[in-house]
Amino acid sequence: MPAHQPRSRPTGKSPNGTATLVTLIVAVLSYALMQTMLVPSIGVLQRELNTTPVGASWAVLSSTLLASAVLTPLISRLGDSHGKRRVLTAVLLVYLVGTIGCAASWNIGALIGFRAVQGVALSILPLSFGLLREALPPRRMAFGLGLTSGLVAGAAGVGLLAGGLIVDHTSWRWLFVAGGVLIVATLLLTLRTVPESPDTSRAPLDLPGAGLLGLSLVTALLGLTEGPGRGWGSAAVLGLFAACVVLFVLFVLHERSCAHPLVDIGLLARRPILMTHLGAFMLGANQFVFYVLVPKLAELPNGLPPDAARLVTYGFGASVTGAGLMMLPGTLLGLPASAIAGRVGRRCGARTPLVLGLVVSAAGSALMAFLHAAVWQVVVFYAVVAVGAGFAMAALPKLVHNITAPAQNATANGINTVARTVGGAVGSQLGTAVLTTWAIDGTSLPSANGFTIAFAAGAVVAALGVLPALWTHTRSTPPTTAPGTAHPPPWSRPEPHRPAAHVRPLD
Repeated sequence: MPAHQPRSRPTGKSPNGTATLVTLIVAVLSYALMQTMLVPSIGVLQRELNTTPVGASWAVLSSTLLASAVLTPLISRLGDSHGKRRVLTAVLLVYLVGTIGCAASWNIGALIGFRAVQGVALSILPLSFGLLREALPPRRMAFGLGLTSGLVAGAAGVGLLAGGLIVDHTSWRWLFVAGGVLIVATLLLTLRTVPESPDTSRAPLDLPGAGLLGLSLVTALLGLTEGPGRGWGSAAVLGLFAACVVLFVLFVLHERSCAHPLVDIGLLARRPILMTHLGAFMLGANQFVFYVLVPKLAELPNGLPPDAARLVTYGFGASVTGAGLMMLPGTLLGLPASAIAGRVGRRCGARTPLVLGLVVSAAGSALMAFLHAAVWQVVVFYAVVAVGAGFAMAALPKLVHNITAPAQNATANGINTVARTVGGAVGSQLGTAVLTTWAIDGTSLPSANGFTIAFAAGAVVAALGVLPALWTHTRSTPPTTAPGTAHPPPWSRPEPHRPAAHVRPLD
């Protein structure tokens, strides 16, 4: 039997990969819903765990973001070298332990620690994309990748709504109970329906490279999270950004000399994959501008003291649940947009959904910048942004799939996921910084002009993302066997269940 032929698949899997697709959709939901379900709990955590806004923010976002940035490239590489199903199962077990710990947390320190453990969950995305590449037939590949990647963006509004309902009517601990139930379901489905990856060569792990990359990401994200409080020009924040640059340069130098690198720098430096990562970064920044600003605009002046509320002449005074409902139509429209993106990519080129999505998001952001005085305007124009994000999200794993070899697919998708996550951190801080800068005179409250400028900044970010998206195109095809070569390079070998003569175009 050829070495590259896959092992026997678990019973219960349908020939067209439907069972695997359903399982991985549930897996992606278990990650995506948890990310936004916790946002409504920030104020509650401050009161019940007797902590500061900074402490609550670290529990909800920062600790998980830092851990995921460090762990995702390493876990993705483990999936490529040790089998994606096996690694996904281990990730889900660790994720479940972290979730149980969060539900039982006795103080803010414990919650921050267990939320850091939950950071392993970001690697569910690249592992799922890699498994879909192996399990689905070629005719369903674009649809499956588009649907699962689009769920990440689409679940944001659902998570906010569900989190608001749970926080408004029960304890914040039930957020983690609900998440734990979904993780258990995912784990059981994975063991039953997901096939193991084909036999892989277990190359040594590049732990020094993982450490350097992780430290560079940690210093960048720490600089972004500490910048608003300490000041962007402070020595501490500038020192963190300088350390990030130095560590990343050291990482690149190490990877170039490493026999089994964590990241193939030659591949990363190629225009198509580099531009795909830049497009993901810009998309994440645009998305998180709206994740931060739309709920804030919807809820103001609700919760402010009477004296401060009189200064705020905008906003809709909505509850947390009401803010989630305003984002829900965008979520519902973003999901079918992700599914349609696969067809668009097949007919017009793999980069087209990414370009189209960023253009639509930029247009929706610009409309929101000038028209957000009525509820219907926010609902409609956020829906336009969400549809664009759905298209763009669906394009990313397919572009990575076309460019990279099967043995590098999860790792490349992991880097792409981290790029979008870091972009999200930049976007959230960009939105916050704009509102802080354009505050009402003599207060820390954002002004109406602040929201206009922040939404316009989101439009500029999405528009700038179109440029690298256009550069993802390449006219070359995957390398084939050189004359006189006994064996073709790994990336030109036929993938499981694909005809040997099939060569995918890069666009």
